[in-house]
Amino acid sequence: MKSLIIAEKPSVAADLARALGKVPKQKDHYENDRYVISSAVGHVVELRMPEDIDKKKYGFWRLDALPIIPETFELKPIESSKDRFNQLKKLLARKDIDEVINACDAGREGELIFNYLYQLTKCRLPVQRAWIQTMTPQGIRTAFERLRSAEEMAGLGDAARCRSESDWLIGINGTRAITKRMFGSRAGNVASVGRVQTPTLALIVGREHDIRSFQPRDYWRVTATFQVAAGQYEGTYQRPDFRKNDDEHDRADRLWDLAAAEAVLAACQGQPLARVSEEKKAATQAAPRLYDLTTLQREANSRLGLSARRTLQVAQALYERHKVISYPRTDSRALPEDYIPTCRDALTQLSGELAPHAARVLDSGWVRPNKRIFNNAQISDHFAIIPTTQSAAKLDGIEAKVFDMIARRFVAVFHPAAEFAITTRTSEVGPHRFKTEGKVLTSPGWLAVYGRTSIDEDESAAGGAASNSSADGTAEAATDGSSPAKPTGKNKSLPALSPEDSAPASTSPPAQAQARTLAAELHAEATKPPPRYTEATLLTAMETAGKLLDAEELAEAMKERGLGTPATRADTIDGLINQRYLEREGRELAPTPKAEQLLEFLTAIKAEALTSPAMTGEWEFKLRQMEQRHFARADFMAEIVEQTKALVENVKTFEEDAASGRETAILSPTDGLPLRETLRAYKSQDGALSIYKVIGGRKMSEDEIAALVRERQIGPLDGFVSAKTRARFAASLKLVHDAEADKWKTELDFGDKVDLGSLTPLWRDEKTGAELCEAGPHFVLREKRGEDWEQTFRVGRLMCQKPIGPEHAIQLVSQGKTELIQGFISKRGRPFDAFLTRDGARIRWEFPPRAPRVGKDGKPVARKTKAPPDLSQASVLGPSKLHRGGELVQTADAYYVRKPEEDGRIVFELKRQLCQQEIPPAEVQKLVTDGKSGLIEGFVSKRGTQFSAYLVLSPKKNKADFEFPPR
Repeated sequence: MKSLIIAEKPSVAADLARALGKVPKQKDHYENDRYVISSAVGHVVELRMPEDIDKKKYGFWRLDALPIIPETFELKPIESSKDRFNQLKKLLARKDIDEVINACDAGREGELIFNYLYQLTKCRLPVQRAWIQTMTPQGIRTAFERLRSAEEMAGLGDAARCRSESDWLIGINGTRAITKRMFGSRAGNVASVGRVQTPTLALIVGREHDIRSFQPRDYWRVTATFQVAAGQYEGTYQRPDFRKNDDEHDRADRLWDLAAAEAVLAACQGQPLARVSEEKKAATQAAPRLYDLTTLQREANSRLGLSARRTLQVAQALYERHKVISYPRTDSRALPEDYIPTCRDALTQLSGELAPHAARVLDSGWVRPNKRIFNNAQISDHFAIIPTTQSAAKLDGIEAKVFDMIARRFVAVFHPAAEFAITTRTSEVGPHRFKTEGKVLTSPGWLAVYGRTSIDEDESAAGGAASNSSADGTAEAATDGSSPAKPTGKNKSLPALSPEDSAPASTSPPAQAQARTLAAELHAEATKPPPRYTEATLLTAMETAGKLLDAEELAEAMKERGLGTPATRADTIDGLINQRYLEREGRELAPTPKAEQLLEFLTAIKAEALTSPAMTGEWEFKLRQMEQRHFARADFMAEIVEQTKALVENVKTFEEDAASGRETAILSPTDGLPLRETLRAYKSQDGALSIYKVIGGRKMSEDEIAALVRERQIGPLDGFVSAKTRARFAASLKLVHDAEADKWKTELDFGDKVDLGSLTPLWRDEKTGAELCEAGPHFVLREKRGEDWEQTFRVGRLMCQKPIGPEHAIQLVSQGKTELIQGFISKRGRPFDAFLTRDGARIRWEFPPRAPRVGKDGKPVARKTKAPPDLSQASVLGPSKLHRGGELVQTADAYYVRKPEEDGRIVFELKRQLCQQEIPPAEVQKLVTDGKSGLIEGFVSKRGTQFSAYLVLSPKKNKADFEFPPR
């Protein structure tokens, strides 16, 4: 008889076959006289949706059909992986199979993948679990020597099912109920909610409200420059009456009264002598702990700009494909206490720059019992991410960088603490004290692994390890976003005091020294709002369910009550972006108007179950308790069912009374009475006028609504968002009266429905008679064609958030080019300057030469330019219809579209092999002709899952994106 091993994906099945005795391949599986090895392709089974249960009853979304609470959750094969499901079902039914070994990923999701497959196939064979921590051959063999029983895994299986079923209940019922109440039957509008995603969104929207409502407060700082015999130093004035209090913006160096600040400044005039005293002490800083997934994602976002999802993909590839790190989807930062020999082995395999540091650890005997590193109480089924004994010499690109972060942290953690000598110098000018801190690195310890030998070197070299961060990921020294107190001289060495600095009555060494006050400066500043979340800071907030915890012990304790798990947080963030609740603005995450609308509605109906991070964190804690058999599955699901029923009931019974809405100062043109503000709109009291707060994906301010009502039009305004492409655009808004319905409505005005003959010209070309006019959000150039006017050119009055004035429009049509226009804002929120040039009916950007990049020494640094591909030997496939004047060519490894009339400028690039699938020339020709290829099968994802997709031309037409067929 044989054991059937089921892995999570084909690539893992191949690794298992190699490690377990080179099991030969037999068609779709591997088999010898002991094992049959096959795999899923990720999830192959899913919960049935409401329309699968009863299409007539649940096919259309209706409030009266809610809540939908199945007595039992039924399963079905996922349509796209039905063939794989049938293959596994046949293998499970074989007569020569007497047991099944679950070798799916070692986590909650891997357990669910197997359990759902096992349940739907109605298999009754005994089950054992292979818990694989590292994908090295030895790691695989060790897991199969220590197989776990089905009874041991029952808790994890229950938690996995509860997670899936609770997400279904809250997601399906909440989304249907809230969508119907918020959008009615308007097609394409879905208010998706979820057990984890909605409280995460609540954190971001809450932070945005804090930023908008923030009232800056003026304060002043005084710094002074002092002279001693050995040199100069700066000090910052310290308030004598300062005590820590509940005001998060209060600091010892901040003066809230200008008169008091000016009095300190006045006392420093005339170069008075200052009494100088100082205190010296030694300090140490331990190495940062090993990475868990969230910490790795957070630092990769800060240091490398990687999204949480991308970091997880890279880490999964390092674990699965390259086998150079341990299992990455972990929330532990400790190792098993019996892992000391394994760590020694891993250190011996490190090469390159890390080799001498690893050798120093081994030679010094620093790999020894240490509860910060080896601690069984701080691991569950997984431990911290560390390198394996496999060589990582062949890694390149971003994989090499992420591996270096992991390996460097691993080597550093065994090093002794860094040691510092800290000098705190106080300089007193009369009654006013100025403080200066000097910090000298006396022994680098673990900092040597990061190339640090002195305190003045780049702090980022240690990967942010030396920073003192609070639990929301923002540096404690800059809670309000203001700049740190740079003039204090903190972290820099101070000129030493000498006998020459002694006061006349003192002896050497100086018991009381003096310094001359050379100059003083008054700094006028203001408090700043908290920063927006980045992925790095949001991951930390999710880990602690929004609680801002400074102490490491408290943060560790809150991990069990976080939002989601390390393995799912990246998908949660990406899901919010894909559902258009969030937008990336550089590295910041900004909520969209849709997100704010949703949270306003949830707050109105008191849906705390969906908006409270703390409550969701408690649910996650109970799931973790369930994994350890300390909480019953039935009790958890009973709570979820009750919360689901309460949520639906709140939505059904919520009635917004427009008459009780806030009365504004905006007078309606319909009845002359003030408009009332409701959740989604500003409405007249006679019901004839309703202006939505969000129009075209853009949130309207109350001032803009007032201007629209008063002037009957406003604009052009930037920031409207296309529902199809998500591209931003500018337009004007008009308030239009519908005489037939006797209602007023708002319309977007693009200036394309205007009678050209009715426009007033701003400028006239005396030679041709062409005239430049203003039409809605554009300046248009009109020319006579017989008796009629024809538009021959137009330019927006607002481009990239920069108003284009009449003078620029006149330059464009008369000279073909504007002067340099400053202050455009890119899609990523970055300011830039450019010329606008006219090319027939089109507008092109022309950029001034870049300013030379300057290095730390102040000297220009040469920019690295990427060599263009050599297309001299490329074969021509034909013209590119969608790239005007473009020519499609093929090289040995890629397809390009070049423009022969523009010196062969390359405007499109596509690799010939994409996700392990060769792209046929015919599909590329279809892509550049129609904008979309045919359905291409056989792509393989980074996780080893096969998929089919279309290739579609990106909005800029410079690359291809995937488009997936409907499930």
